Amino acid sequence: MLKHLSALVFLAASPAYATGLEIQVEGEANGTIVIDLLEDVAPKHVEQITALADEGQYDGVVFHRVIDGFMAQTGDVENGRLGSDMRYAGTGGSDRPDLAAEFSELPFDRGVVGMARSQDPDSGNSQFFIMFDEGHFLNGQYTVVGRVTEGMDVVDQIKRGHPRSGAITGKPDVMTKVSVTE
Repeated sequence: MLKHLSALVFLAASPAYATGLEIQVEGEANGTIVIDLLEDVAPKHVEQITALADEGQYDGVVFHRVIDGFMAQTGDVENGRLGSDMRYAGTGGSDRPDLAAEFSELPFDRGVVGMARSQDPDSGNSQFFIMFDEGHFLNGQYTVVGRVTEGMDVVDQIKRGHPRSGAITGKPDVMTKVSVTE
């Protein structure tokens, strides 16, 4: 009886719905992007992203690396704020520790959200990217954290950068408000 009761308490305490992000974007793209975060696939990365969003750390952060046909990268809460020196955008993270990779079998298809990192697979921190198109060469090498469920039309409008580096010339698009949804 006690065994069944503890299992029932565990089930009652479990969330009944998934966590997500709602991102308000302004610039060449204007609108809302809704992301379903995959806490069952990358629990530590989702926990970090949602904590940063809850603290408002993503608000005012730009899309600093955007490559047409590939992806749009954002999330540098240290060096990627609108009005900062954009030469350093993409070089920072947050004051939280880097995370060990949480690789999965999920493919990098259009609309998939992955964690950016350095050469070290265990260096994901705050930066993430949204795929414009499939990029299966990333499979098993980057942590998948979510997928866009609404607003791919907004993603498609994000200002593109240099064809190779993705560096933005002029004013980049910005995440004005990032909220955690449930």
